[in-house]
Amino acid sequence: MLSTRKAAFVALFLATGITVAARAQEGANPSPADMAAAQAKRDAIPDTAGDGPFPAIMETDPSLPGHVIYRPKDLSAMGGRKLAVLAWGNGGCSDDGASARLHLAEIASYGYLVIAPGEWRSGPQATATRKPFRGAGADGQLPPPATTAADVRAGIDWAIAQNGKSDSPYSGRIAIDQIAVAGHSCGGLQAIELAPDPRVKTVMINNSGIFNNGVQAIAGLHVDKAMLDRFHTPTLYILGGPTDIAYANGVDDFSRIEKVPAILLNLPVGHGGTFFEPMGGAVAHVAVDWLEWQLRGDRSAARTFKGQNCRLCSGTDWTIEKKRID
Repeated sequence: MLSTRKAAFVALFLATGITVAARAQEGANPSPADMAAAQAKRDAIPDTAGDGPFPAIMETDPSLPGHVIYRPKDLSAMGGRKLAVLAWGNGGCSDDGASARLHLAEIASYGYLVIAPGEWRSGPQATATRKPFRGAGADGQLPPPATTAADVRAGIDWAIAQNGKSDSPYSGRIAIDQIAVAGHSCGGLQAIELAPDPRVKTVMINNSGIFNNGVQAIAGLHVDKAMLDRFHTPTLYILGGPTDIAYANGVDDFSRIEKVPAILLNLPVGHGGTFFEPMGGAVAHVAVDWLEWQLRGDRSAARTFKGQNCRLCSGTDWTIEKKRID
């Protein structure tokens, strides 16, 4: 049985509401009314097309039910450039594929096909209703997540299949050798589960980390620190500083990664990151640079992270730790 304190921690880790995490850091217990008001405020934020060279759209596709897709609106504008792929795990492992819509559209606008599991449950154009968050049961155990790592992996499988279909708008347009996985909070654990996939070329973990005490507190989700030894690609952890409820877990994860290049970034914004700032805020911009470097070999993007005088190494609110990078 989980302790009350542990159950509360895991509930916050699973909750998708950014204000929920913020209020918890202030020592307050958000009421259902607070959570609803915070979500309504976020839902009113317009969808954005990103600020990259290829304005993005969100859509669903009947050939991939239960997923939301972000991509450049005009695929022909990319010319001979192919779409890199990012498979995303939602905060809370929720089935809201629009929960990080500003962040994911920003990435897509740089020529990415981004796929998140779940229905379109957030934003002014949402097509599905949001399910209420379910807390711990009498035994302190949290219910199984609404999505699994297999749901995230399905996005990769679909993208590769679409590339080979002559009747698909993506036929021949997808760089099947440029695939990344990422996720926020509980979705970050899903990304860790998928990290060993040989098709994956890089991993990004946002505001997440494997529980340090080894307790499997989320039903149906089984991750442990030994999984970190299975990483085979460069890995980026982005945490929200000491007030991030996943901070201790993520820092400990990073300390254990020895076989692959890895970076630990901290921006003191808490567990909610910058997902609902314009164009996904600072975190989205860093994510784009990481993907451009790792998947496309962009040397300018690499300067954000690489070298003693990297763009994030001084003069910003970011702190950076590196292994096997310079």
